Amino acid sequence: MQADAPAASDWVQYRPAGAAGVTLMRAHFTDHAFERHSHPEYGIGLTGSGVQTFNCRGTTQTSVPGDVILLNPDQAHDGLPGQAGGYGYCMLYVEADVLPGVLQRAAGIQGSRHFREPVVHAPQAAATLHRAILATGQPQESMRGEVLLMEAFVQLLLQHGESPRTAPPPVHAGLKRLQRVRDHIRANADRDLSIGELAAAAGVSRVYLSRAFAQHFGVPPHLYLNAVRLAKARKLLLQGRALAEVAAAVGFADQSHFTRRFKGATGLSPGAWLKQMRPA
Repeated sequence: MQADAPAASDWVQYRPAGAAGVTLMRAHFTDHAFERHSHPEYGIGLTGSGVQTFNCRGTTQTSVPGDVILLNPDQAHDGLPGQAGGYGYCMLYVEADVLPGVLQRAAGIQGSRHFREPVVHAPQAAATLHRAILATGQPQESMRGEVLLMEAFVQLLLQHGESPRTAPPPVHAGLKRLQRVRDHIRANADRDLSIGELAAAAGVSRVYLSRAFAQHFGVPPHLYLNAVRLAKARKLLLQGRALAEVAAAVGFADQSHFTRRFKGATGLSPGAWLKQMRPA
């Protein structure tokens, strides 16, 4: 993860992180030292540049890129640069009832609600978490951001909780309720659907729906939504509709968003694909 602002400056930004009860802080510090404090929320963070150090559980912890910071609620800590030039990082503050809420037997997720260590070197988990954080900032993709964030939380709890676990498949969901969710996505793909809306339609929890949908249809709900949007977009392109018009009609935030998702699925930009499908 790379910092998005000049490394020489000190700055802090906060925003909602795409899921209820989760706030994102992004920051860069060169000289600032946090006094000893605690938060009622979980703190789940990534160091993007430099070296970050803090005292926690009676020892000095060090975090560098590729590490994940895992603070339990009310866990006292401070924070300061670990080398000249400071450090850039992001931190998700997750309300105390959110993470225990993803531990659901029916969804196949059981484990500890607290983390073992304040810092773990886990490049793959860090990359998964970073991808989820980026997704929460994309307009018209609330479901994708929330699903990826919940998947990252589940992975961290299972791998780095006090009692590491694996996740067996969820309890089989009724076919009719999953088909109802699929049909709801098809009928409303142009809207910014949320996983909460789909879960309400099915009468199940968000984490359960995400895992059960993926088990039955082979992809999680946000990928199915993307596929529905792109299928409709291809038809509109072949009808001669302009790229910006197609992007808006199928539910993407803008033409750039449409192009990014289209190329991610086909390997070509919409314009390049259209030239091949409708050669002069």
